[in-house]
Amino acid sequence: MSEVTQRHAEELAQGARTLGVALSAEQQELLLAYLALLIKWNKAYNLTAVRNPDEMVSRHLLDSLSVVPFVAERGDSWLDVGSGGGMPGIPLAILFPQRRFTLLDSNGKKTRFLTQVKLELKLGNLEVIHSRVEAFRPEQPFAGICSRAFSSLEDFSSWTRHLGDGQTEWLAMKGVHPDDELQALPVDFRLQETHVLKVPGCQGQRHLLILRRLV
Repeated sequence: MSEVTQRHAEELAQGARTLGVALSAEQQELLLAYLALLIKWNKAYNLTAVRNPDEMVSRHLLDSLSVVPFVAERGDSWLDVGSGGGMPGIPLAILFPQRRFTLLDSNGKKTRFLTQVKLELKLGNLEVIHSRVEAFRPEQPFAGICSRAFSSLEDFSSWTRHLGDGQTEWLAMKGVHPDDELQALPVDFRLQETHVLKVPGCQGQRHLLILRRLV
């Protein structure tokens, strides 16, 4: 029996409404199918420190959906760097089927999981890359580069500098507002926007920082 219950489905639907994110029936189904795979594979692969399925809707799905409005108004090609278990890249790929999402991670177990999700959910707009970020060389710069609990802002911007250009926006999902990390930003990056994210069911602080590179 699946560990994804009707209560999880209702929590996802209600949380999405609270965030102002419109989910189609198909998107709701895909998000719950992804959650089921995450729960199943996490037992063996340690994809996320969140072990309790009851916490995963808010801490993974809804947390990822909280940046949907900011992705919606930006470009078509996205990189989720240090994607791990696929957050926020997989939920975003489900929400924006017409856009391209590349999920990059250096951990082979995690990229095998991401590839399985791509195949089972038939996400044709998703590409999985097993590589260290410094070694990754795409053909074109990305319109957006996002990360969730990946690294410090200094490392995030430095390690991905070569993956964007002057039009690229870097979206860093953080907990407490990282004042110290902002002080250490490389000189060619600037903070463009800061947003407080209100994630249903999450007790801690959540922030989104949007960076631009000066070229």
